[in-house]
This record gives sequence, structure tokens and C-alpha cells, in this order.
Amino acid sequence: MFLPNGALGLAELFHKADKEKKTLRVKLGIDPTTSDLHLGHTVCLQMLKKFQDLGHKPVLIIGGFTATVGDPSGRNEARPPLSIEEVKNNSKTYLNQISKILDLEKVEILNNYDWLNDLRTADLIKLAHLVTINQLVGKEAFGSRIENGQPLYLHEVLYPILQGYDSVYIKADIEVGGIDQTFNVLFGRHMQKHFKQDEQLVILLPLLIGLDGTKKMSKTFNNLISLKDSPDEVFGKAMSIPDELIIHYFKLVTNEQIKQILSYEEDMKNGKNPRDVKMVLAHRLVKQLYDENTAIKSEENFIKQFRKNEIPEKVDEYILKEPLKIIDLMYLSKMVSSKAEAKRLIQGGGVKLRSNTIDNPNLLITMGDKNSVLQIGKRKFVKII
Repeated sequence: MFLPNGALGLAELFHKADKEKKTLRVKLGIDPTTSDLHLGHTVCLQMLKKFQDLGHKPVLIIGGFTATVGDPSGRNEARPPLSIEEVKNNSKTYLNQISKILDLEKVEILNNYDWLNDLRTADLIKLAHLVTINQLVGKEAFGSRIENGQPLYLHEVLYPILQGYDSVYIKADIEVGGIDQTFNVLFGRHMQKHFKQDEQLVILLPLLIGLDGTKKMSKTFNNLISLKDSPDEVFGKAMSIPDELIIHYFKLVTNEQIKQILSYEEDMKNGKNPRDVKMVLAHRLVKQLYDENTAIKSEENFIKQFRKNEIPEKVDEYILKEPLKIIDLMYLSKMVSSKAEAKRLIQGGGVKLRSNTIDNPNLLITMGDKNSVLQIGKRKFVKII
């Protein structure tokens, strides 16, 4: 969705930029509320790449300040507050992840902490004068919380003002965001008008549905493909996408041509097994995030592991120096985040040793178990050496 004036507005902006020989500044803001990005973030990143390929300037704003406030868009409760130190730690790997999509040498990277932290109270009050409580309550996330008797905190109300000021500060020509960002990005236009700047064009993109097939992809819902996932994890998770979302993923997170995507859709309507189309999707995603050779290898590993029930050729290894309970080994080898998780997985029948299901969380792993493979679920393996 292009606002205002739809695709015509974008065409007019391109024409004006070409006439003035101007490089358009295309803004995307990302708050580092967690340490990893996921495939849902790439919907907007792919749009930035299209502008980058046309010679325009993506302006990536790391929300070092706004992340401490917390974007309330699409939420029915306040985000937990983050400290400056937590935000800094979360953002350390962001650029490496973003480089999977964008050429960072052609991206202007900024942190809004550098200007928002310097705003005086008097300046913030002046900015707040540009929006009414009536407008804010009209924002879906705010209005529904008030109607349901859920708390709405003052710092959350300030978030759209801060995001809007980002557009003023960097003099954005275009802002890209998810459809849940409608109020925030349009408020950026309102604020630019107040500061007598040209108002940015707004591009609103659909939200990627997560692996559960119902909610938007989010770390909160644990339904994501992380940009930090290994190639085999990306491939395996992609193969778990519900069949009805295959085309949704092709359209939003791949660079496949629309004609080809429609062909895949027609093939499935005519009886082609969705699994085969999903294999193409999984291959495409690994190729985009890594490279073609890696995608080929991940596909081979998937076929071995899932279709032939074989263990992949290359798995992580754990050096056993003394006998350990299986839950301790699972935790120390980083297969799980806690011993409690290890216990739950074993009780649920999701752990195998030498292809035999384990049901005792206190099972002792001894030196006699060396060279055996421990398996969790369908995609995690570790060889005991």
C-alpha cells in the first residue's frame, strides 16, 4: 500500500527525483528489542533492497532510544522496559544479519539514541502539541486497550511522536513499514509538514504469518525463522510452513518473479504436491540468506534426514569427559536453553539416543556412549565423542 495516492504517488516521486537528479532517502526503523531478526523483518528489508538496486539510499535507523520506550503497535499490553545496555547488546549482531539482504556499504546507518536522547523536555512538549489524545485513542492498539480496561502507559503514547521525529531528523522521502505501523508512519508525514519539509511517501507492507499459521511472525509467539538460524534450520523450518501459506511466503520474502509464483499456485490447484513447491521455497530462502551451494547442501541434508531417516553427515559434537545425566549433556551441549526444557522434551518423547527414544531424564551417559548421536526433535543432533 502506497500513501498517499497509491502507486501514482510513487511514480510522481520517482519522476520528480529523476528530474532533479536526486537520490531518494528511504527510511526503515528497527528497534533492537531482541538479539536476532527474523524472516518477517525481511519483508521491509526486501523493499529497501529494491530501492537500493535502483540507486536510491536506504536509511536504516537502529532504534537505540525508541527500543527503551517500546513500540505499542499491534500489542494488547506494554512491552517490558529495556535498559540502554540491553538495547546495545541486542543490536550488536543486527548489521551482520541485515547484510544478508542489503549491501551495507550503500546503506546509511543511524541510531536514534544520538538525537532523541538530546531532546529537552521543552522540545518534547512542543512535539506533543502536534497530536491530540483523541487521535491517539483512535489508534487501534490504544483504543482497544482502553475499551478492555487494560493499562495504557504515558511513555507508550509518546512512541509515535518519537518515530515521527526520526523522519524529520533524517529528512526521509519515503518510509517503509508493516501495516501495523500505519498510524506511526503517517504521523511522520504530519510532523514533517509542521517542520516545513516535503512529506514522506509511506509504503505499508503485509505482515508475515508465522510458522504456526495464525499469528504474525514474532519471537513472542516462537513461530519464527531467525536470520541467525543455520542453513539446515532455515530449510527445515521452511518445510514446516502450512501449505496454505506457501504462496504468502513466496510473495513476501523471496525475490521470485510474480509470474513464476502464480505458476506454482496454479500447479498446486492442479494437484501438484505442495511439499514439492515447499522444497523450492525452502531452497530459495537458504540461497537468499546464504548462497546457492549452501542451499543445495541443505536440501540434500533434509532429504537424507527426513525422507530416508538418516542422520546428516555433519553434526555438532560434544566431548564427554566424565559420565553425565542426559539432561546435563543436553544443556551443556547447548541443545536446549535449560535443564527444565530438556526434561520436558524427554517426557514428551522427543529425544533419541542411537535412534532409540529416551524416557528417563536421569539416564547416565557414559564413556560407552561415545560415537553415539543424540537427537532432539527432527532437526537437532549432537555426536558424543
